[in-house]
Amino acid sequence: MAFDGIVTKAIASELQNLSGARIDKIFQPNKNTILLGFYLDGNNYLLNICVDAVNYRIHLTTHPKSNPKVAPNFCMVLRKHLLGLRIKNIITNNLERLVIIDFEGFDEVDDIISKRLIIELMGKHCNVILLDEQNTIIDSLRHINNDESTRAIVPHVRYTYPTTSKDNFLACLDFEDFYHKVVSPSNTIYDVYNGISKSFIEASKQHLKINTWNESTLKDMYEYLQKIINSTDNGLLNFEIISSKKKDYFLVEGLNSSPFHLNFLLDDFYYQKESAEEFRVYRDSILKMILDLLKKYQKRLFHIDEKLRSCEDMDIYQLYGELITANLYQIKSENVTELTLDNYYTNQKITIPLDSRYSPSVNAKRFFKKYQKLKNTLQIVTLQKEETLKELDYIESIVYELENCSSVEDVTEIFEEISENVIFKEKTKHYKKQKKSKIKKSSLTKNKNVSFNPLKYTIDGYTLLVGRNNKENDFLTLKYAKKTDLWFHTKDIHGSHAILQLFNNSSFDDTLLVKCAEIVAFHSKAKNSSNVPVDFCEVKFVKKPNGAKPGMVIYTNQKTLYVDPKSKIV
Repeated sequence: MAFDGIVTKAIASELQNLSGARIDKIFQPNKNTILLGFYLDGNNYLLNICVDAVNYRIHLTTHPKSNPKVAPNFCMVLRKHLLGLRIKNIITNNLERLVIIDFEGFDEVDDIISKRLIIELMGKHCNVILLDEQNTIIDSLRHINNDESTRAIVPHVRYTYPTTSKDNFLACLDFEDFYHKVVSPSNTIYDVYNGISKSFIEASKQHLKINTWNESTLKDMYEYLQKIINSTDNGLLNFEIISSKKKDYFLVEGLNSSPFHLNFLLDDFYYQKESAEEFRVYRDSILKMILDLLKKYQKRLFHIDEKLRSCEDMDIYQLYGELITANLYQIKSENVTELTLDNYYTNQKITIPLDSRYSPSVNAKRFFKKYQKLKNTLQIVTLQKEETLKELDYIESIVYELENCSSVEDVTEIFEEISENVIFKEKTKHYKKQKKSKIKKSSLTKNKNVSFNPLKYTIDGYTLLVGRNNKENDFLTLKYAKKTDLWFHTKDIHGSHAILQLFNNSSFDDTLLVKCAEIVAFHSKAKNSSNVPVDFCEVKFVKKPNGAKPGMVIYTNQKTLYVDPKSKIV
């Protein structure tokens, strides 16, 4: 559900337990987030204020964020005016998505001073505003100039609270009053009453098993709304995930396990949600860059193939030149458009087209020159095609890895790998600046005891290790594995390297090999196929050619199993 007035009221009610807490830390990790650190009764608390247009909210958090080296201006203003003050009160106004935090303390001459922080949680109009004792704006996170549709939110202007044309549900006298306002103009509940979101009403309908609106079902909804809103004051609300993909939540009645129960539940929910969004955006941005490069190389391959097709007729030009030269003694030295000569290779007549601007002897030289040019082109373009196919194969392996990533760390490792490759140099230059905080040095070294994180499967008492990206595949196969371990990889299909760790003189049956092959096939581009070839051999037969791309190896003495990856046993 949306972070509506009901959720705001419930969160603010729990935050009342922070009354008397001293503010000792203020951070602004990004343009949409303010973190306030409090100290109370020997405990430290961190209040997260997020004014993102989509994920706006306020709650305590246990997930601190990295801070910039230089604090933004608004953060410095908050530090100047609020550090050392104590929370006097935290309130909300009816069901408005607005939280007011009153601070109180002493100045340098021990005079009592008061400050007020207004947190407006209203979608794209979200803001954090600092006021003095006279409700004059000291500063705000976002400055808004006055016009016909908005209030002025700028320093030295008196703050005015936002207004709404909707009714206040808390002022509703009884069910008759509620019913009259909702039904008479054929409105919906969330259109009539402020602070009640559409998502909350829809989730409540499912919870109460309401299919259609009538007087009876509206009465059930009215009574349920009264219960939920009353529970916001006594801390008897709980949290329920209502989406199979854990993308939404719903407030229900229930006992709380701590004074900040709802705060920390929402904290975990939004942390997981934002982490998933961050991962998706990060991966998709890198994937788009890779796909653009893939299209570039596919286009290059298309042009190379066109050049190769143009070389298919080069032998005919050599033949034309030979036949003209061999018959010059009987050819008239005059410009003509064609010649018909005997082809001594086939003993048949052949018609040779000529450029009438030149004599037959000059045409012969031009044919030889064209033949030599196409011959040289064929040699160069053949090498270009070989290199392009290798690059395409490598880029496709990166695409496969990105599509199978599950965390920001996985994407970062792949980004680090491609940043070291010359074909990605220009593409990754500006990404390095944007993602500098995420890019870490590789943990893969020549030390066999190094800490790295391949996927691990236990099969019949044996361990199968599966690499997650090209660099980990190289390290797993060429550095970590013993020479007598078994190496697995799908045949001619992009996928992960896998190592079956064997003990000295250990014996195993074919069933173990099939299970391993099924897992390897599952971790490949052919995981949705039904008959996937998987090669395996001892690690000592796996080699990496000089200059080969990460993850690219050659191997010998292999055997092949055909398996169905959908029947793998985890």
